[in-house]
Amino acid sequence: MLSAAVLCFAPAGAGASFFHPWLGQREGLTVLPVELPGREKRFAEPECTELGALMDAVLPALRSATAGFDKVAVLGHSFGALLAYEATRALAAERDGLTLVASGATWPGTLRRGRITGLADDEFIAGIHTIAGYRHPALDEPELRDLVLPPLRTDVAMHENYVYVEREPLDVPVLAVRGDADRLVSADDLTEWERVTTGTVTVAELTGAHMYLVEEWPALLDLLAGHLLGAGTPS
Repeated sequence: MLSAAVLCFAPAGAGASFFHPWLGQREGLTVLPVELPGREKRFAEPECTELGALMDAVLPALRSATAGFDKVAVLGHSFGALLAYEATRALAAERDGLTLVASGATWPGTLRRGRITGLADDEFIAGIHTIAGYRHPALDEPELRDLVLPPLRTDVAMHENYVYVEREPLDVPVLAVRGDADRLVSADDLTEWERVTTGTVTVAELTGAHMYLVEEWPALLDLLAGHLLGAGTPS
């Protein structure tokens, strides 16, 4: 029987628990949320502020977790899609059966407009809301906000400081997904992921805005199951 897993990179500021509702929800599909240094189960470790160092810190666990699976989707949403892309590049040098799943994200070479790194807290939070069209409830609670803001700032800075370097294209399929009301990532933006691979690029839209997967994750899991296990065909 075909075995399939989904490695999941959360959006900026979030951790592996973002994906806990997904666990055990689709037969034959193992969801593997990625634990980042300095957060949740790895809280005691130093936080990584540079993308290369972050990849070095997580790749050993990713290799181990996916070793027994025939197919592996490497999924990331928004900032997480950048991490998924870099992780896929590293894993593709060692194994077959990979799919890159870029959710709510433009391809890595897209020029970013403006910066919110370094802004005062209220301005920074307003900038996040403008970008994502979503405001995490914890940001409205002073005590919780102090916990949420540091990792969010770290991820945003990492994203804004990322410099795309032209490299040999991947040879893996890409599934690019967005919410149909996303004002940050357009349908045309999704097709630009063809720049990073010689494999097929499948574009899909689900109901919702930029953070569609907060509520529409069951539909996304159905899409992934169809893509990896052949249970239907993604649209």
